[in-house]
Amino acid sequence: MPIIDAPPPERLLDQLRGQIRYLHYSIRTEEAYVHWVRAYVRFHGLRHPIEMGGAEVQSFLAWLATERQVSASTHKQALSALLFLYQQVLGQQLPWMDQITRPRSDPRLPVVLSHEEVAAVLTALSDADWRLFGQLLYGTGLRLLEGLRLRVKDIDFERRAIVVREGKGSKDRVVMLPQSLEQPLRRQLAAAHAVWAADRAAGVAGVQLPHALARKYPRASLSWAWFWVFPQASLSNDPRGEGLRRHHQPDQAFQRAFKRAVLAAGLHKPATPHTLRHSFATHLLLAGYDIRTVQELLGHADVSTTMIYTHVLRLGGGAVRSPMDSLMGVAPESAARWRTEPLPLGRRPAVAPPSLRKPLLGTREPDAPYAVNLPCCLPTPSFTAAATSAF
Repeated sequence: MPIIDAPPPERLLDQLRGQIRYLHYSIRTEEAYVHWVRAYVRFHGLRHPIEMGGAEVQSFLAWLATERQVSASTHKQALSALLFLYQQVLGQQLPWMDQITRPRSDPRLPVVLSHEEVAAVLTALSDADWRLFGQLLYGTGLRLLEGLRLRVKDIDFERRAIVVREGKGSKDRVVMLPQSLEQPLRRQLAAAHAVWAADRAAGVAGVQLPHALARKYPRASLSWAWFWVFPQASLSNDPRGEGLRRHHQPDQAFQRAFKRAVLAAGLHKPATPHTLRHSFATHLLLAGYDIRTVQELLGHADVSTTMIYTHVLRLGGGAVRSPMDSLMGVAPESAARWRTEPLPLGRRPAVAPPSLRKPLLGTREPDAPYAVNLPCCLPTPSFTAAATSAF
């Protein structure tokens, strides 16, 4: 009877990737977990994790905290990756896993730009496509990847709405489509359609579809409805090994362009593309919209996450009058400094005088426990606290 050789054992990182995909974690989570497991194995001289335990995990995390001086959030990410490895991949449930303490994360105020600063940064974006994309992030509060992953079918000009599919936490939500961006978006879609038509003529493979929809709807990946709103100029390999195809613009490209724009605008703040989302939320609260509406637009599961922006409103500027001003005889401002002249780029200011404010369609009155009590003189927020992408 012939002897059948057993298949070679699966490599550790392949087992890790397989379990992550089985649980439908995001590609970013997969990349992060693979990075930390690889670093953990290399730190201990290429020993297999099954030969190690709690002491080795503690020493690796201690090295990250003391020698590498990583932040608390990075520390917790590395710990989560190692616990996932031992529990979900290696199938171990040992006492030391419950004894490892997670580092404490102190809340950080987000970086927020004023209306003038936002206008300056958007103007400094030299590429017209990136300028439109920056305006879209600020005008809708989308996260960077949520904006890049927009597809043609997600933009509804009739309802003036944008559907965000599988945002953070795999949640869908609807945000407004700014009226001022309707025509620029139509022009962007026309340019994207030319790219799509060229791909179809050249026989390029269709775009990536989520959750095996390509098997259920074989021709959906080739359809215009599923094409990217912001397609990449060149073809690239699929990160999960599905061949050469057209992807959306890479996030690093806009991050680099945005950094150059911040420097060109003369800003001395650690602003990133996510800062536009923070500014969107803060400016809506300044304009008088209730916090529940802002929570829904941002896609926060808990209103306490959105409440961080009310702390921003209560600090700096005219929120609290310094005793030094009284000592020096500086007269207090009698009213908020509302802008009356149009901003650059043909946009109207997001903050209007109280007499001109109009509520958003479908918004609710603020709930009593979450009503935002703003000071009599609303300042334009301008803070340099460390930014965080947790919001």
